[in-house]
Amino acid sequence: MGIALPLCHLSLLLLLSISFNYVGHRNLVSADEALIQLQCHNAEVPSTCIQCVKSDPKGESAGKVGIANIIITTCLSNNAKSLKHNMTVLASTPPGKGEKTVLQSCEKAFSDATYDLAKATAMLGAKDYDKTNGLVAAALAREVFCKENMLDNKVTVPDSVVYQMRVYEELSNAALRIVDRF
Repeated sequence: MGIALPLCHLSLLLLLSISFNYVGHRNLVSADEALIQLQCHNAEVPSTCIQCVKSDPKGESAGKVGIANIIITTCLSNNAKSLKHNMTVLASTPPGKGEKTVLQSCEKAFSDATYDLAKATAMLGAKDYDKTNGLVAAALAREVFCKENMLDNKVTVPDSVVYQMRVYEELSNAALRIVDRF
């Protein structure tokens, strides 16, 4: 023997359960979106920071430290590895001897930056935020050295590499500012 409910009551009950489920889910996503916006807000280029965090599937559920971890571990490290590879390729067929030396020094700089970022990730996990920022700053300094060396020696690289270096700087600054607020 079951409870007999009129069809209109069942329809209302179904509509309410769907509405509450949808509203609750939407608020959860909005809260995560708000945290990403808040953490990336103080970056020089918030859109680069936001795009980085949203590109990682864990980004929507990440806390403050998780957002910093995504920027350092996923976006910055991958960018450094890609720039190292690009410098290796460019150094293998340079127009002149001087350019080859500059590009090889950039290759080494990005290799060292990858190592710095791996150590920064470990320090972030250990909650040593000062060391985390020091290592991210060291990795950024390596990119700046490379860029200045290329400018001083009039070494030209493809626009895509210049763009990638700019994104690297933007993400580095975002990570530094986020970790600085812990």
